[in-house]
Amino acid sequence: MGEVMRRSTAILALCALAAAPAALHAAAPPASWAQPQIAVVVAHGLLAPDVASFRPDDPLTAQDLDSLVAGLTGQPVLAASSASPVTITTLDARLVRAAGLADVASRFQAGARAAGLAPPSRLGTEAVARLLGLRTNHPPALDYLEPLPNSPASRAEAAYSAAHMLAWTGAQQAYARAAAATFSVPALTAPQREILHTALSFVGFPYVWGGTSEQTGFDCSGLVWRVYKLQAYPDLPGLPGTIAGRTTAQMAAEDAAGRIALADLQPADIVFFGSKGARSRPAQVDHVGIYLGNGWLVQAGSTGVDLEPLTGWYGAHFAWGRRPLEEATAPS
Repeated sequence: MGEVMRRSTAILALCALAAAPAALHAAAPPASWAQPQIAVVVAHGLLAPDVASFRPDDPLTAQDLDSLVAGLTGQPVLAASSASPVTITTLDARLVRAAGLADVASRFQAGARAAGLAPPSRLGTEAVARLLGLRTNHPPALDYLEPLPNSPASRAEAAYSAAHMLAWTGAQQAYARAAAATFSVPALTAPQREILHTALSFVGFPYVWGGTSEQTGFDCSGLVWRVYKLQAYPDLPGLPGTIAGRTTAQMAAEDAAGRIALADLQPADIVFFGSKGARSRPAQVDHVGIYLGNGWLVQAGSTGVDLEPLTGWYGAHFAWGRRPLEEATAPS
């Protein structure tokens, strides 16, 4: 159930604090987990006149979001909007469009559909938002703050995202474009399609330590448990029995004879990652995901359930794969 460290964009917003001395010396409001980011956005004239009046725990309204997007893009607010709360899905979609990356989001959506999958409509924008680090993982003690896709977005969550965007140099958008250009899903068998349809339905859910449910969120092995152990597949009655252990290390210790090398991975394989890569022992395996094919996986990482290329950290720490679909149909 280990958690993967994400790319360096997660700390870039802190650099902007130097531009916000007045906000930092304002009257101290009740502490918020997003206090540094709130100071940044207030210093840029967004969402509130000062830190003390920010109201971080209040829902973000449609009016708030229109004003925020206008401030980030330099475009005027074209029409009055309602004071109704907006969801995390809506917040992420608007920010991805504000970043000029709507076409990148469409590429993820189209790539999944081309393989015969039926992804949720949020897949593309949530994939991009999480590649860019616009969502964060709250510490386990604050897991109650983790928003589901249809949860009302708080003003603190909006501040966290906006502070990151204010610190962007252009490299972040370029990274998302380059990554999306490599995204595709190969031709799938019917069982692979069933597994991956389930896995992609959870993109956009938060990372929650020990989570195995769409009612709360998932950790990395919890996502695998939900997809393979808890989901009913009438055509695959033996699939739940292939996984016994709940934790990443327990799953990694099972079916040692069936370990699969990186070059031999197939869609719907489980992929394990460890501190010593292919030389890792099961106890050193601290992350797990589900392989989509063509060098991509779906996983529950520090920004929630997302899509990731199997490069960088993932490539360096890949341990082995496992094929539950084959285990489920092997003779007993």
